[in-house]
Amino acid sequence: MNTITPSTRLRGLIATAIVYAIASSFAAVCAAADRGDTVSVIVKYGDLNISNPEGAAALYRRIVAAAHDVCGPNDVDTRGFVAGARMDACAHKAIADAVTKVGQPELFAVYNAKNRRPLPMSVATAQSR
Repeated sequence: MNTITPSTRLRGLIATAIVYAIASSFAAVCAAADRGDTVSVIVKYGDLNISNPEGAAALYRRIVAAAHDVCGPNDVDTRGFVAGARMDACAHKAIADAVTKVGQPELFAVYNAKNRRPLPMSVATAQSR
């Protein structure tokens, strides 16, 4: 005799709810990624002499702070692993892009001292020409 017990139905209902929750969270992540909204902040450094290590370090701190402001939590629940990883990746890319855009060897040196994956110095020399 093949009967469905209430516990089997309950397990099926729970499994369906879990699958639905996972699918809807992926849809939300994809929708957020597809927005295409680009946020930027201008980091001023005219008051710094970035050709010396102290000035380059001060500019790097400003860039890091701006990247965390831009990539930080807006309406995202940051308790989740995926959201935290996404914010870290965003900040890392923003910092690397800003350092590359400035193109000063001293700033590259500060970046490379603080990151496991250094930016190539050839980019710094190509940008400063």
